[in-house]
Amino acid sequence: MSSCTAPAASVPTYRQLFANAEFRGLWAGSALGNASSTMTSLTLALMVNAATGSALLAALVMFGPSLAQVLGVSTLMSAADTAQPRRILVVLALLSTTAVAAQAAFQLPAAARLGLALLVAYGLSIGSGVRWGLLNDVVTHDQFVLGRSAMNLSVGAMQIAGFGVAGLLLQAMSPAMVLWLAAGFSALAIPVLRFGLSDRAPRRAARTSLAETWLGNRRLLGERRTRPLLLALTIPNGLVVGCEALFVPYAGAGAGWLLAAGAAGMMSGDLVIGRFLNRAQRRVAARWLRFVLAVPFLAFVTDLPLGVLAALVALGSCGYAASLAQQEVLVELTPPELRGQVLGIESALRMTTFGLCAIAAGTLADLTSPAPAITTFAAASLLASVALTIPLTRIMT
Repeated sequence: MSSCTAPAASVPTYRQLFANAEFRGLWAGSALGNASSTMTSLTLALMVNAATGSALLAALVMFGPSLAQVLGVSTLMSAADTAQPRRILVVLALLSTTAVAAQAAFQLPAAARLGLALLVAYGLSIGSGVRWGLLNDVVTHDQFVLGRSAMNLSVGAMQIAGFGVAGLLLQAMSPAMVLWLAAGFSALAIPVLRFGLSDRAPRRAARTSLAETWLGNRRLLGERRTRPLLLALTIPNGLVVGCEALFVPYAGAGAGWLLAAGAAGMMSGDLVIGRFLNRAQRRVAARWLRFVLAVPFLAFVTDLPLGVLAALVALGSCGYAASLAQQEVLVELTPPELRGQVLGIESALRMTTFGLCAIAAGTLADLTSPAPAITTFAAASLLASVALTIPLTRIMT
């Protein structure tokens, strides 16, 4: 990461960020991949829910592939710092495109569809470390949080577009056609990444291997100051994702609106935290946003109109922006040669927690019903944030 910093009074802007051609390529490639994965996950979840009526299976198809990311953490995550970033990202975009095309082209059993999704998720877990490590190199030190915010905004925008468009298209065309469209978005990412990114050398000179991954993981997970951050970035957020995993069985075709509202709220939080607050202000805001994340989801225990629930979901999802301040501190506490790996670990652990919580929420919903399950997981997220308050206060000062 560059050591250049802006003057103390200067706040980086999105205009400055997007003037960087390599950042534009990284951002656009990520956005196209997110659009594809969003459309694919919703389409497959609705197909499984319609066929089985099981909240657990719908949640498993939509969020279960996240569990594969723990394999990335424990096997080849060292690639985030020891491999050429552009090459890895292009290969993973090819893998994703091929897998989505197979989902569209063939009448596969549910197990085969889930297997393909798991394969892609494994690759993407490594890609996340590569992408976030590359972001750390592409932008200057004072632009990192803004760059992370812009990347998160692309996720939110593509989720709104992906969930919304997929929901509308599924009413007018077959699921296979929607999956072909998703494959097209993934294919577009290939030339964007190939020609939009520089051919950078690896961040450290070592082989991409199991041993190198385990060595880096031991160093990172053995650091006392990073452990509370990793817990805060995974558990409260994951429990709220458990709530979101039940939107399909809760609202059926209306789930797309709830998911899109959540993406809009996440975008709003990232925009404000990333663009308008300085380092100290971000840390203060993060203290409150951790609680904002969970509280609105408690309202699902009542029988409110879908529009009201969508507004509450948007409000709660603003709380995800607390992660920006936490990730900023995580990077500051990590040696430069391991920053790609630590960001990959954080992302993969977060996504794995998302998958575990989604499956647990689906199981609880099958035993009870979606509404009380959503409320239970929201309450658990709130309690987790309370428990982490003191450890985080010691670090985020």
